[in-house]
Amino acid sequence: MSGAVDRRFQPSLFREEDAAGFLELALTVVDRDTVEELLHYEDGEEREQFALNALRIGVLALRQARGRVDADLIQRETQRMLTGLESHLAAHATEINGKLAGSLKEYFDPESGRFHERVQQLLKPDGELEQLLRRQIGGDDSQLCKTLVAHVGAQSPLLKLLSPHESEGLLAALRKTVEGQLTAQRDHVLREFSLDNKEGALARMVGELTNSHGQLTEALEKKIGAVVEEFSLDKEDSALNRLVRNVDRAQTTITREFSLDEEQSALARLRRELFGLLEQQGRTNAEFQEEVKVALGKMMARREEAQRSTRHGLQFEEAVCEYLEFDAARRGDVATRSGHTTGLIKNCKVGDCVLELGPDCVAAGAKIVVEAKEKTDYNLARAREEIETARKNRDAQVGVFVFSKHTAPDSLEELSRSGNDVFVVWDPQDSGTDLHLKIAMALARALCIRVEKRQESQTADFEAIAQAVLEIEKQSGYLGDVTKSAETIKSGADRVLERVRKTRNSLERQVEVLNERIGDLKRISGEPTA
Repeated sequence: MSGAVDRRFQPSLFREEDAAGFLELALTVVDRDTVEELLHYEDGEEREQFALNALRIGVLALRQARGRVDADLIQRETQRMLTGLESHLAAHATEINGKLAGSLKEYFDPESGRFHERVQQLLKPDGELEQLLRRQIGGDDSQLCKTLVAHVGAQSPLLKLLSPHESEGLLAALRKTVEGQLTAQRDHVLREFSLDNKEGALARMVGELTNSHGQLTEALEKKIGAVVEEFSLDKEDSALNRLVRNVDRAQTTITREFSLDEEQSALARLRRELFGLLEQQGRTNAEFQEEVKVALGKMMARREEAQRSTRHGLQFEEAVCEYLEFDAARRGDVATRSGHTTGLIKNCKVGDCVLELGPDCVAAGAKIVVEAKEKTDYNLARAREEIETARKNRDAQVGVFVFSKHTAPDSLEELSRSGNDVFVVWDPQDSGTDLHLKIAMALARALCIRVEKRQESQTADFEAIAQAVLEIEKQSGYLGDVTKSAETIKSGADRVLERVRKTRNSLERQVEVLNERIGDLKRISGEPTA
């Protein structure tokens, strides 16, 4: 037979605990996989035992499969029973709910319920509850009234006990007890503070004070005697004698150390050190003075050379632009050097620097053009023409013309204004004139705000700004007069300096007022303040 093995075998006997008997089977195995698996074992008992085990496993598997089918059947029947039970329970619950609702309505219905009727009988006027309360606590013959009369009435034992007229009462007994205790305490205190009673507290205290006073007197006399001996000059080793000797030694030492006659004294050594330092300092000062003279000579030579050449004007313009850039960076504005570029006017480069106000300013985007000149042939009229040209060329609202102090006309004030143009005199080498340029730029910013903002609601703020501008112009005139007086008049220096101080303080206050008003304008316009 090809593809299968026809083999008969005699299976082994089952054990008695596994089956009641045995069954002899003659099997022909035709399944290829089973045949291949059986061929792995040797013919005989080993193969028979493997075949029996495989047969047992298959039987158990079939039995388990048949049990799963029974379980599915039981599950379906159980589900059907549960469905029927659920319907019966729902019908029963509906019936119970109907009966319960009827019973509750019979008792608790607000119109015909027995409970409502019973409550009405109890609570209605002259009802059962009112009659019961009246019998118990209502009249003079009620149970409550009889009980109170029996326990706290006029003839009750309690009132008899509390009555002040009863000799056997509680108050009488309390009075006797308190009087007895007070009498006993008074007698005890009198005995303790009586000098006739030797064992009393007062007598003992007097005796102890007498003994202590005597001992204190003796000890005090001894201490005073010892102190007198210590402060006596007659006793050689007394404290006063030791102190005098120490003072004499210290005085001698101090005199010796502060004497110039002693070569090794502290004062003599200090003198030598000071002389040495002074000589060294003199040599150092002489060398420094020579260096300063040489440096000053070179500086003066360079300055004279710059004054003779055309370069000095460019240096002054550079210094003005640097100052404006520094001040603009601090305030959030933008300063741009424009002296080498043409503007709106063809082939025109007038306007050395353009300052554009930053976004934190009320007049954000407004422009201030600055023209700086260090030439002797520029007067105020020519400066007005040039700054007007600069404003048109740079499309600026306000112009600032900066004169050099070295070349400015003598009749020119330190600070002045004409319309939307500000004229100022500045010296980059003199920090005292920085205030002039600072005030000029503050005036220019205020003028920009006045040009940009003209709403009626801001009239009061612009009036304050105008007053501040006028006050600055007035005080600037004083400052110019005082500066000229200080340069030409040496007498009365105190008065001149006091006037300069007052004028400077007034200018600083007006600048503060101007800045405050600008801040108010920012708040009114809703702009963020710096």
